[in-house]
Amino acid sequence: MELTKEKRMELLQLPTGNVADNNNSMPRQGVMDSGIKPIDPKSRMLGRAVTVKCQPGDNLALHQGIYAAQPGDVLVCDLRGYDQGGHFGDIMALACKVRGLAGVVLDGSCRDSEDIKELGFPVFSRGFNPSGTVKASLGQINIPVTCGGVEVHPGDMILGDCDGVVVIPQAHEDEVLEKAQAKFEKEKHIVEELLAGKTTLEIYGFDKLIEKLENI
Repeated sequence: MELTKEKRMELLQLPTGNVADNNNSMPRQGVMDSGIKPIDPKSRMLGRAVTVKCQPGDNLALHQGIYAAQPGDVLVCDLRGYDQGGHFGDIMALACKVRGLAGVVLDGSCRDSEDIKELGFPVFSRGFNPSGTVKASLGQINIPVTCGGVEVHPGDMILGDCDGVVVIPQAHEDEVLEKAQAKFEKEKHIVEELLAGKTTLEIYGFDKLIEKLENI
């Protein structure tokens, strides 16, 4: 799928929940664990993964990754969950924004969170830590990595919002996103039904399910 500007804007409307519900080719529906959250809950992010495997406490590979990525990509960084260092800060976020990246996902901690929030660049991380890091190890770029408990391959689609991050395998993205879009449109109709006075029990048929369970 080509991520044109128009297509990107269309897909950014999809909640991560709608995508996860239809992402059944992935373990855990491709959802990174709940520790990976956006610095700014208003952040929305969509792009193809450029992956980086980093040594915990060392952020040299992240600098490499910024310039290996192309505009519209999401930098996905495997830091093995290490949260005792500020691997990514406001200067790096600005470098990503200038380069046109769509966002960054860190399975580790970052710093300068308020400055990054003001910058308006989407960063999802496991936490915050002001500690400095070293620059001693070259990274491995564009290899399969694990981030938030989910395997990520270069080119996979990454979608993030206030609820977290979902990884969509490139081989299945057309099917997953088509179904997610259909669910998104269906839920608009459900909202109309609720506002018209119907209950979730009626709309989803849960009233019949409850009756059946009560008679077992």
